[in-house]
Amino acid sequence: MIRTVHASDIGRVRTVNEDSVWIGVTRHGYTLGIIADGMGGHLAGDTASRLALETMKNALDGLLPDLPEESLREALSAAILEANSTVYQEASSDEKYHNMGTTVVAALLKGPAGFIGHIGDSRAYLIKDGAAIQLTEDHTLVNELFKSGQISLEELDNHPRRNVLTRALGTDAEVAADLAPVNLALGELLLLCSDGLSNFVSLEHLGKVAGILEIPLEERADRLLQLALLAGGGDNISVAMLEHQGEAAVPETKEWGR
Repeated sequence: MIRTVHASDIGRVRTVNEDSVWIGVTRHGYTLGIIADGMGGHLAGDTASRLALETMKNALDGLLPDLPEESLREALSAAILEANSTVYQEASSDEKYHNMGTTVVAALLKGPAGFIGHIGDSRAYLIKDGAAIQLTEDHTLVNELFKSGQISLEELDNHPRRNVLTRALGTDAEVAADLAPVNLALGELLLLCSDGLSNFVSLEHLGKVAGILEIPLEERADRLLQLALLAGGGDNISVAMLEHQGEAAVPETKEWGR
């Protein structure tokens, strides 16, 4: 049984929440979670993230039941590329949207197994035994500098250009998404988030809070939001959590916004 929750907060600085987040079950029983973090200025960022999320959700909702693993991977990749085309066409057709784009991180699961797809710096983590393991690699300038040895690990988190993306959804006609398999063992959790969470809450705290199995999933999500707000809340904050619980668990999806 996969139990899910998602939550979003505008933060303490922004006047608009440019994140879009959704998690739930498709028509034929696949678990789908999507977080998109928009960019591009007033109204453009939230338009980009909303278009990306809606396009992907609509594309994947009608997936046939019991598809093989490779078909799930292909479907998730195709949905991301369709979202890219949708956002790019909208940005190209309206001057007020010409700079817009969005990150995306998504999970598509059949039971406890499936795939993660992402573009940009929204992340996926595996929460296991109270520790957070990052599953995605940021498409950012500072990550490229780090991989090439030009900056240190310490500089990576504090670099003045850490928010400069090298890849985004909707900014170019063609884009490549990173895809990776995931398989949740009993008690493990998949956490998706925008950088409003990962930039303000340490890896250690992500693992410890998300991994408190004794408290409800929605309370863990709320605690993560509170940690980001206490750290300054300098960006919109979004989180989606997918936990592999025992078969006796009652399926439930909760959501709330602020």
